[in-house]
Amino acid sequence: MRRAAVLGKPIAHSLSPVLHGAAFAALGLDWSYERIECDADALPGLVGGLGPEWVGLSVTMPGKFAALDFAGERTERAVTVGSANTLVRTESGWLADCTDVDGAEGLLAECDATGESAVVVGAGGTARPVFAALADRGFRRVTVLARSEERAQGALACAEAFGLTAEWAALAAASVPAADVLVSTLPGGAQSDDFPLADALSSAAPAVADVAYDPWPTLLVAAAESKGARTAGGLTMLLHQAFRQAEWFTGRPAPREAMTAALNAARKA
Repeated sequence: MRRAAVLGKPIAHSLSPVLHGAAFAALGLDWSYERIECDADALPGLVGGLGPEWVGLSVTMPGKFAALDFAGERTERAVTVGSANTLVRTESGWLADCTDVDGAEGLLAECDATGESAVVVGAGGTARPVFAALADRGFRRVTVLARSEERAQGALACAEAFGLTAEWAALAAASVPAADVLVSTLPGGAQSDDFPLADALSSAAPAVADVAYDPWPTLLVAAAESKGARTAGGLTMLLHQAFRQAEWFTGRPAPREAMTAALNAARKA
């Protein structure tokens, strides 16, 4: 039996087993997929000790940087993003990829994001695959909203590495520029009931995406929809990154309808 798993800490909330379990079943594969609690320090020892029956691993925080460092092979986009959420067994060891880029591309496609200018809210690790996806869709300029310019430096460098012209602006209502798309990479918990930026952010662009999905809709998405904006949320990003992971693990096209149906059922349960 082939095996796969998701690594992270905490990990009990992960929906990856739902997605990949559905993928394996739809493809007729009697493979297992499980959750393993593992932090960044423990990742090299754990992965290095896995037997040949292990085909791949999904990696969530806090292990994405450790996964990239551990792998003997790395995709170019994972190196540029600076982290990996996917480890794939190869003949010589492990390959690291960042399928969060595929997730971000799905997010932008769902809200039909087109144009040249983008606003990305937040300068953390989740913003970086968004830059890759924006560049892939032909965007040229991005404004990164963060609490300080110093905090944004890594994100700005990453955006420029993907060919975007990048600048910083303060995370404040008065600093939100108009753009063709706005993507929030803030965690769902950052949007409290009195989220003061919701109005300014939701008015910035005709397309608004939010990587958060719990609770749903987020305050940002609800405000954007009330103004007629095209929107997309984090479940779309979760699905699309899992589609690519499933293809890495199995070597076959992802059964997208089965994975989507399984996720929808899990969310309603």
